[in-house]
Amino acid sequence: MPDTAAAPNLNAVDQAIVTQALIAAAHEMGVKLIRSAHSTIVREAEDCSSAILDAKGNVVAQSELIPLQLGSIAHTFGPCAEAYPPETLVEGDFYITNDPYQGGQHLPDVFLFSPIFIEGRLLGFAATVAHHIDLGGGAPGLNPDATDVHQEGIVFPPTKWNLERDWRNDGPFQRFVRANIRMPDHTIGDFEAQFAANQIGIERVRDLCTRHGAARVEAAMEEMLNYAERRMRAALSAVPDGTYCGEDWLDDDGQGNGPLKIAAQVTVSGSDLTVTFDGTCDQVKTNMNNPFAATVGATLSVIKSALTAADLPFNSGCARAVSIDAPEGSILNPRYPAPVRARLLPSYRVFNAVMKALAQAVPDRVIASGFDTTYACCLSHIGPTGYNIYLEIFGGGYGAGPHSDGCDAVDSPLSNCGNIPVEAQDMSYPFFRVMDYSLVEGSGGDGAHRGGLGFQRIYEIVADGVTFAAYGDRFTIAPEGLFGGEPGGKAAAFVLRGDQRIELTSKVHMDLLKGDRLVVQTGGGAGYGDKADRTDALRRKDLARSAA
Repeated sequence: MPDTAAAPNLNAVDQAIVTQALIAAAHEMGVKLIRSAHSTIVREAEDCSSAILDAKGNVVAQSELIPLQLGSIAHTFGPCAEAYPPETLVEGDFYITNDPYQGGQHLPDVFLFSPIFIEGRLLGFAATVAHHIDLGGGAPGLNPDATDVHQEGIVFPPTKWNLERDWRNDGPFQRFVRANIRMPDHTIGDFEAQFAANQIGIERVRDLCTRHGAARVEAAMEEMLNYAERRMRAALSAVPDGTYCGEDWLDDDGQGNGPLKIAAQVTVSGSDLTVTFDGTCDQVKTNMNNPFAATVGATLSVIKSALTAADLPFNSGCARAVSIDAPEGSILNPRYPAPVRARLLPSYRVFNAVMKALAQAVPDRVIASGFDTTYACCLSHIGPTGYNIYLEIFGGGYGAGPHSDGCDAVDSPLSNCGNIPVEAQDMSYPFFRVMDYSLVEGSGGDGAHRGGLGFQRIYEIVADGVTFAAYGDRFTIAPEGLFGGEPGGKAAAFVLRGDQRIELTSKVHMDLLKGDRLVVQTGGGAGYGDKADRTDALRRKDLARSAA
């Protein structure tokens, strides 16, 4: 039976009402952010997240958008509060940060924390994070050639500003940001969407306090954290004690050095779980380093998804039972000033390595590796009105599980973005057109349950002066199956230029010509279980699909 203990001064019904209201407020913030955003990466792909925090910076409720962005938000909030103690804040202040070496992840993900005051007393924070289309740096959208973090864009250290004084009406902070970015209307517009979403969170919490009283809402927040901790510890207690190890590999560092090893050790002791990454490769010179906050977020995400029920709220209480450590100077905890733009690639290998470790303890709760890679595709062009930057995050095939086939052509678990519809691309980007968007047949690994299929996108370049930049993985090392399942298909990319076919590596930066066709094929998911155990009904479904 679920634990229904209520917070002090709250019965179980009132606790449930406040809990669901806070979760609904976080979801509404996410909707507001998406519907108010200017860039397609937020408006269409939904690369953003939102949350409600208590006064200490603990996440009590969050939207179901990007797990990686919010799984470590306490690490992001902490340096802000350390630099500017929350008790010094006044109405209209906000924290901002994207600093990978002070709790952030990578520079495009900018976090905004707005305090929630109730009759002059700080009760909590409304928080949003969005992936911004351009924050300056050495190349439009993304700079795969960066050799330090400063070449990747503006670094916002944990700082405090005031909305009315410093941002509104072309304030000094807004002017500074606008002067250092290539698409100011889109970037500033997305910042405004974040502020608007935070305001929704503030208003909803104030409404709750009006109905139930601030003290009761605070008590309910604390009970939400305690409840999540109890549920997490109960789930961990059901896992056999022991130390379990898993490994996975990145293809390379973008300069031909590889493969790059990610090694995870998962130790379960009663209701406590510790994850270490001893034996993981050192940090690299390219942008594939993973700030520690992202390592924490990826680890918490796989533990939550594999070991707990779907109805367990993912808040800071879940993290109380989990300890995570990665060697300083490794690719999972790099030293300043290493570039980190492609941090999602090692994050996914964290997800895979920990999942493989858990497979030894709870084989019926895990899935095989999927494409599990962000293929970040950036096309940019300078026209009469300035820069126009297209950025999309590609998924692929999902890994199969013990009870079902993997999904086809979806984003991978940590990023959870949508695709940008072709119609939206037609409206926003006149320098290319999409000629094909289809599944890659045969890319899913066979097994008792089959991995999901990857997809293909073909772009025809219709203007001169277009630049292409990308980073991805799974071009040389396929995702591994579980328990006899076969590997998923690999990814590929190439350019068709007249009669010439130009093969591309997984990390690339090049100029395209008018008339070029850029072809991107993402990989499939791996299978779960021996293919001999696939049922006749599923085989008939496979045949019918291939004949369609």
